[in-house]
Amino acid sequence: MLLRLTIRDIVLIERLELEFAAGLTVLTGETGAGKSILLDALGLVLGARADSSLVRQGAAQAVVSAEFAVAANHPANDILTDLGWPAETRRVLRRVVGSDGRSRAFVDDQPASVGLLGQVGAALVETHGQHDDRGLLNTAGHRALLDAFGRHDALAEAVSHSHDAVAAAAAAYAAAEAEAAEARKDEDYLRHVTAELAALSPEPGEEARLAAERHALVEGERAEGELGEIATLLGEQGGVETRLRTAQRRLERLAGRLQGVLDPALLALERAALEAEEAVAAVAAAQARIARNPARVDSVEERLFALRAAARKHQVSADDLPGVAVALSTRLAAIDGGSDRLARLAADLARAEGRRAGAVARLTAARQQAAARLDAGVNAELEALKLGRARFRTLIEPLAEAHWGPDGGERVSFEVSTNPGAPFGPLLKIASGGELARFILALKVVLAGTGSAPTLVFDEVDRGIGGAVADAVGDRLARLSARAQILVVTHSPQVAARGRHHLGISKHEIDNVTRTEVVVLPEAVRREEIARMLAGAEITQAARAAADALLKAAR
Repeated sequence: MLLRLTIRDIVLIERLELEFAAGLTVLTGETGAGKSILLDALGLVLGARADSSLVRQGAAQAVVSAEFAVAANHPANDILTDLGWPAETRRVLRRVVGSDGRSRAFVDDQPASVGLLGQVGAALVETHGQHDDRGLLNTAGHRALLDAFGRHDALAEAVSHSHDAVAAAAAAYAAAEAEAAEARKDEDYLRHVTAELAALSPEPGEEARLAAERHALVEGERAEGELGEIATLLGEQGGVETRLRTAQRRLERLAGRLQGVLDPALLALERAALEAEEAVAAVAAAQARIARNPARVDSVEERLFALRAAARKHQVSADDLPGVAVALSTRLAAIDGGSDRLARLAADLARAEGRRAGAVARLTAARQQAAARLDAGVNAELEALKLGRARFRTLIEPLAEAHWGPDGGERVSFEVSTNPGAPFGPLLKIASGGELARFILALKVVLAGTGSAPTLVFDEVDRGIGGAVADAVGDRLARLSARAQILVVTHSPQVAARGRHHLGISKHEIDNVTRTEVVVLPEAVRREEIARMLAGAEITQAARAAADALLKAAR
């Protein structure tokens, strides 16, 4: 709800501070007094386009600020908290326009973009008049208004969730299809290299083992000659072992005559003979192990070459080849099993689309029923508002399934026909200024606050009407004010009498400078203002009596 509006240096307004209350507030004044200036100032702080012509002559800048009471769960709070503003129950919007036409915007004294100011302002105030192209005149919001009127929250949520499920299933199918198509492009190559690696059958650590074996084989070939020479040396002249045994036997024959003197020598010769025997056997065993085997050398070298060539081909180390083989086999398996997977995903997508179709159909049926109720309600209001020859309808246009979205499967728009037989069309294009405001009023009465901002501004909703029709307009504005704060600029005494609060707008010339003033009218002055609206320039007693009657009837 709008609590306070402060204006500095806007056209004819030098300094003005107004406080507002709940209910219906009427703004009246003679033509040219400055009512439009007040609405322009309000529009400016709500994000309307800035213009240097709004800056009072001689002033450096114009400033408008508006303070609002905001419920914690109001969309305006959601907009701001999503952008990092703290949650507040009071919001202050401010707009500064320089004499050069440049403007700055602020929310709670923090710099903000004009776009953000417009978003917040639209959530806080709806302005309805012949130049308004937002609110009920914006077809983009008609579907949401119809859903709010019909209380379709659960049905709309089901459609939104089912649409998300279709999108997820379609994305999964598309990804699998793209993956399969990409894999099929390389299928022949994959089968070839997979067969190569299967035939090679690489093992982790195999390269290191083969390299070690090859090194041993090469070094063994080099050592083979030397081992032969050593074996020959050990075997010359009967061999070292034979000579040691011969010496041992001769010492044994002498040992008996020398009474133990040769025992140490005999023991040493025994040990030496045994060691020599072992040495000869060990050299022979070594010769056997490294015996020249060209076939094995060739085999090891060929295997090493094959492993290293495969590693270079796949740009990995030889130890990583088993992993490459597994990855390639997995890709081939995906190709081989791709049709089954695609079939499963296609079935998932079809089921999701079926669930969405059911949810959309249920929401469509509910929207059609709600549209019939809305149309009947609005058309019932038109007669009293001097629009009895006009008709209102809610147009529900089915969309092709390919264009269904999270909001359902149809486009919704409000249309009117102003005369029998005349074609229906959008409110903004068909209705004149006065008719437009009354159509909107009828809609607002039937919607009963659905999707409304907490503050509604009606600009000359009573244009071109009077008498009983003006009284009907006032009655409906008063009814609306039970659910929202209503500000109405009016020339109708019947409407003005319905106001709970009355602001008088007047223009004065002080020191050859024209100024617009806005004041709260006390009851006695209010009576005079309504009498002026009834009688014109000269207020008569009859006009005062009529004003009293209107005020009394409005209580």
